[in-house]
Order: sequence, then C-alpha cells, then structure tokens
Amino acid sequence: MSVGIEKVGFYTAPYYIDMVDLAKARQQDPNKFLVGIGQKQQSVIPPSQDVVSMAANAATNILSDEDKQLIDMIIFGTETGIDNSKAASMYLQSLLGISDNARAFEIKQACYGATAGLQMAIDYITLHPDRKVIVVGADIARYGLNTSGEVTQGGGAVVMLISNQPKIIQFDGRSTFYSKNVMDFWRPGYTKEAKVDGHYSNDVYIDFFNRTFKQFLQKFDLTINDFSALTFHVPYPKMGIKALRSVAGEDDPSMESIWHEFHESIIYNSRVGNLYTGSLYLSLISLIANSDTLSAGDRIGMFSYGSGAQGEFFAGILQDFDNSKLKHAVDQIINNRNQLTISEYEAMYKQGLIDAANTANDLSGDSSRFVLKGRSDDKLIYRDQEMNIDF
Repeated sequence: MSVGIEKVGFYTAPYYIDMVDLAKARQQDPNKFLVGIGQKQQSVIPPSQDVVSMAANAATNILSDEDKQLIDMIIFGTETGIDNSKAASMYLQSLLGISDNARAFEIKQACYGATAGLQMAIDYITLHPDRKVIVVGADIARYGLNTSGEVTQGGGAVVMLISNQPKIIQFDGRSTFYSKNVMDFWRPGYTKEAKVDGHYSNDVYIDFFNRTFKQFLQKFDLTINDFSALTFHVPYPKMGIKALRSVAGEDDPSMESIWHEFHESIIYNSRVGNLYTGSLYLSLISLIANSDTLSAGDRIGMFSYGSGAQGEFFAGILQDFDNSKLKHAVDQIINNRNQLTISEYEAMYKQGLIDAANTANDLSGDSSRFVLKGRSDDKLIYRDQEMNIDF
C-alpha cells in the first residue's frame, strides 16, 4: 500500500530583514553571513503570529472539507510551545474546523519533532488506509539580539497531509536513527531564547548524519548514487553544505547532480531562516518546487536532526505531480513580505518576548488570515480575519 505526502503547505510571517543590513548593523563583513552562513534574508515573526496561527495559515489553503472529515490525527511538532500543558494542536483543530473525532497532540524533541510525527503518521495510515493525518512543523527561532546565533533566527510553518494517496512523496517505512543525550542546544523553561554550543552542535549534527546515512546504505544495500537528491535539516544553509561535503566531494564529477539538487533545496531556507522542526521540510519543498531536473520515481534522501540529540535518515520516492502550483504559492508568500529596517526588526523582536495575562497585539500590518489577537485573563485569543471570528 502507498503512504506519503498528499499535500503540503507553507507559511512565514509578512516581514523580513536583509542579511547585508544586519551585518552592517553588527559591524560584520556581509560575506560572513552571506557566504559563511549561507543566509540571504531572515523572516521576522511579529507578536501577531505564533506557531498556531502560522500553522493555520500554512494549512488553510491545502485542506478541503473532505480532508477535514477524514483527518484522524493532528500531530504538532514544535519546540516553541504556547502552553506548558495544552497542545498547540488543540487550537489548530478549532481554527481549521477539523472534525472533533480526531487525536490532537504535540511532540517536542528540538528540531526532530515533525519527523517523529511523520513516522507516527506513516504507521497510522498503514493500519488505517482510508483515513488521513496532518503533521505540523512550526517554530520561531530566537537566539537574542546581537548574539552569535542571531543570523540563524527565523520562523514559519510547514503542514503535511499524510494519506494513502501520496501525490507528492511516497514513503516505504525504511529509516535509520540514532540518539544520544548531549548538550549542544537547549532552551530552559524560563526563556524564549535558545542556548547553544555552536561548534559542538555542528560536530554532533555531522556525526549523526554520517552514522544514520551510512547505516541506511548498509542496511538496505544502497549507494549514494541511488539517490537523485539529498535534503537536510537546514537551520542555516552552510550546515547542510558541511554535512553533504562529508559524503560527496564538490569537485567529484559523479556528485555534480547531487550538488545541483542540494542548491535547489536551500533556496527557500536561505531567504526564510531557521524553522527548527520545519527546516527539513521547507528544504524538501524548495527542492521539489525549484528543481527542473527531478522526475517521478526519483529517490530523495532526507536527514532529520534534533539537538539533544536525535538523528534520522529516511527516503521518499517523488511522484508525478505538477510543481508549478506549489512553487507559485511559496514564491508569493516569500516575495510579498515587507522588508524591515534593523531598528524596526529589533523593536518587533523585543515585543515578541513580552508575556502578560492581558495583551492586545497590533494587527494593522498583518493581513494573514489567521493571527494571534492577544491574551485575555491568561487565555490566548486567535482571530480568523477573513471570517471576522475570534477563537
């Protein structure tokens, strides 16, 4: 039986900064960000958006009424939780009008959460082929202003509809994984900003990729040449480049197509920034939306990584689908953002750190359908601006 991604949606907030502007403001050589990190732009998430509203905006244009009635599970992968108890999926279920006869829960393991959800969804559909599952990867990456991690911030959401009609990618359930308790990245409960041991995290990431990738090749009797493309968790493009270099030489003629497809896979990430749980899947979207050389039947490798740490390598088979609609939708979201000055970005960033029992967010600059209106008596209030309804 076939199982995989039937539909996929993406959203990021309507604001961004240019990395050249940030470099100049931080008195850095712009090439340190453009080349050393591989980042061109970075989405900036206003207080009017959080992981729930971004996921709702990513999902609303891909789910039909029939899909909503067939969805048995809403699996929300995030490390930017909006409540220490209540799952983000509960709000999302309400905003999207998904059937109440569904399981809805949240998964946390750094940037790996969406992949854990995807594997669970594949197993569920295998046993219940007439049903559907949505898997969300949504996050806001924050490291603080004027810090070494500032250039790797960003945010957004990817939503995947998993079913027995894999119109985009088909999975066969084969994967290899490796986990170990390490302190390369973490976010204490008292702060919205992450803590990271950058160099150590890079080393662990590459080690976990090599372990899981080589184990996959050995276990399933494959070589790197059996893949048409390799995609990665991309908190910033240079990290994916370093991982790919560890198994494929850039000057090796036999690896030319692998490198070509890789560069297609980081086009969107280089303009949006870090999505944490959604980063691998934005890279996958970038690949299939922008590549003009892939075709149905091609095997695409995927490396998922979550600090702390969990790594997994798996693969999917590209299906025969028209990528023009997906490309148009994502290009429109990214190209229509408003550029902020660095001072405007800093003010918006600081506003996003404020928590209070009662807040009212400025919605005037956010025309997205779903927004976070604020908080009343410690209760989050979301708004569907198209329907003029509060939740």
